[in-house]
Amino acid sequence: MHASLRQRIPWSRINWVTSAFLAVINILSIVAVPLYIWRFGLDWFQVGLFLFFYIATGLSITLGYHRLFSHLSFKAKLPVRLTTLIFGACAFENSVLDWSSDHRKHHKFVDHEDDPYDISKGFLWAHIGWLFFKLTPETMDNVADLKRDRLVMWQHRWCIPIAFVVGFALPTFLGYLWNGWAGALGAFLLAGVFRVFLVQHCTFFINSLCHTIGKQPYSSRHTARDSAIMALFTFGEGYHNYHHEFQHDYRNGVKPSNFDPTKWTIWALEKVGLVSNLRRVPAEKILLAEMTEARRRAEEKNHHSETIATILGQQAHQTFAHLSERLAANYAALEKAMAEQAEISRKVIENWRRETRQLVAILADLDRRLPQPA
Repeated sequence: MHASLRQRIPWSRINWVTSAFLAVINILSIVAVPLYIWRFGLDWFQVGLFLFFYIATGLSITLGYHRLFSHLSFKAKLPVRLTTLIFGACAFENSVLDWSSDHRKHHKFVDHEDDPYDISKGFLWAHIGWLFFKLTPETMDNVADLKRDRLVMWQHRWCIPIAFVVGFALPTFLGYLWNGWAGALGAFLLAGVFRVFLVQHCTFFINSLCHTIGKQPYSSRHTARDSAIMALFTFGEGYHNYHHEFQHDYRNGVKPSNFDPTKWTIWALEKVGLVSNLRRVPAEKILLAEMTEARRRAEEKNHHSETIATILGQQAHQTFAHLSERLAANYAALEKAMAEQAEISRKVIENWRRETRQLVAILADLDRRLPQPA
């Protein structure tokens, strides 16, 4: 290793335990798992066991660690809280107390120095690098509410034993019952190691990829972005721009067409009485955010009026100008109605939303076709 590189690495601040664990999980997933499948193949039991632990662990992070405990997006009864705490520990992403503290700091200081996984420090840092180092003193002064929860504190004390027993030992034992030592090894590698590998990197990609690639329909004041593709792999967490703008909403994918299994699960649990007090941002407030961002982008484009007319053609440019004027009028009307707490019909909101998104579609086309600054 180059001498100057050795000097720049803060060796005294490396989190050796976490770094070693992550290294082992990643190496086993990349090397041992394919070798096992090549040697023993797969059967329905191994696939089913993997899917059960993957879904249980993944949803416990998104529904439990994230939306329930970090953001208090709803209230949950004991079975839901206990289940998500147990299987959430099996993700090996630390206790819910530590996880929530880091996540609340991320929202408060997003894109700044005190953001634990600050994307401005680089993609790899936001994805996984921040776990290798502890550059600042660890404080948990933002989770006083969780510290009063005896179940949360129980999980905090016993998080590692729970993770190893339920996350590794249990599937290994079930695999042994199914097919002896070969079944035990397969269950350990697939439902244990590989499942941890996938759940962790899906979580990490929200911190990295969803702050790098995607759309920003609600706000460009921060780097968070919406990614429908990432939502497919993260139980709906990919709608990150919306989440950063409205972090206490139990929905990340707020549109009916958005793929958000975590939202659907919370909704279903409410129907059977296991959760309550679901927090929803009013449609008017969401639309106002969309309008604000669309207005900002339209005003930027208006400085290039002649170029836009050349690119779009005269008729399309007139449509763009008309929709920009309509957006300004609709925004003023909506802002006034909200200030006066006046009721707005659903039909009016839908019309305003449709016109806003028509303008946004033209803006997206312009972004693709306008020459980019050098």
